[in-house]
Amino acid sequence: MHAADHTLTIPLADSAATEALGTALAHALRPGLVIWLSGDLGAGKTTLARGLLRGLNFNGRVKSPTFSLLEIYVFSSFNLYHFDLYRFTDPEEWLDAGFRDYFNPYSVCLVEWPERGEGVLPAPDVLIRLGFSGPDCAARKADLGALTEAGRQCMDRLGEPQSPG
Repeated sequence: MHAADHTLTIPLADSAATEALGTALAHALRPGLVIWLSGDLGAGKTTLARGLLRGLNFNGRVKSPTFSLLEIYVFSSFNLYHFDLYRFTDPEEWLDAGFRDYFNPYSVCLVEWPERGEGVLPAPDVLIRLGFSGPDCAARKADLGALTEAGRQCMDRLGEPQSPG
């Protein structure tokens, strides 16, 4: 996987491929990143988040924050905040929820349904659009795009070999 042009489309044959993409992304993360996960219901946003957390060696239960709005994961080098804005009906709800402080240089913020906070949500470094593909829409694909220098550096790290341990 090489992201030199800072956009990438990856076919995802099944949920295992979606999780594998999340694991690869985990190794490319650095504190301060904001990643938006966009896509229809069932497109694989939470599956990708699960793979990302597994790639960070989180072995607990990974649940979608659809009802809690936020799940917090603490790692040695950063905190990961996993947001799900699906239930928002107005972008102002994001401001009312008090989430702004979570977006800082020491954290990684992963946001599902970012469209629901558009205009008030901090801009992404990396935008990942998950969608259905193929004649029967059984397969999926991920379109990744870097929107900042930090996002470009993250995308460049996606293809780098991982050191053991």
